[in-house]
Amino acid sequence: MSEQTAGTSKTTPSQIIIAILGGFLAPIIAIILIVQLVLSIQQGHIDKDSPAMADAAVKERLKPYAEVKSVDPNAPRVERSGEAVYQAVCTNCHQSGALGAPKFGNKGDWGKRIAQGYDTVLKHAIEGLRQMPARGGDPEISDIEMGRTVAYMANAAGASFKPKEPAGK
Repeated sequence: MSEQTAGTSKTTPSQIIIAILGGFLAPIIAIILIVQLVLSIQQGHIDKDSPAMADAAVKERLKPYAEVKSVDPNAPRVERSGEAVYQAVCTNCHQSGALGAPKFGNKGDWGKRIAQGYDTVLKHAIEGLRQMPARGGDPEISDIEMGRTVAYMANAAGASFKPKEPAGK
């Protein structure tokens, strides 16, 4: 019988070391990952018997679904200042210049509008123009409040508009 070692290669010591390390390293990595998974799952669990969780659960069950706002239709209306209306409604667009709105206090943005005159700017503010909705999107704003707001905003950019006040003021 002849020896059949021809065609087989000998294993080198470096290959043996790599195989041993790989055999030990793969299960160790798997064990570490499983332990991390179990720990992360345990951290996600909340102790539902703790007093803080009981209070939060009660508050969640008792929170209202809606709010009712009742307004007396006979109550006198208090007209707001131009600055108050600007802060409540107009800052959303005019502070950042969103949708092409002229920025508050920017003379370049307001120059052409101021040149059109108070009445034209007020008409556009009341009726809406381009992307701006009528009355800035708040139908509760009165014409007097719109006039004050237009004057406040335009005057901040260099105009000298005087809002039209109701008789007796």
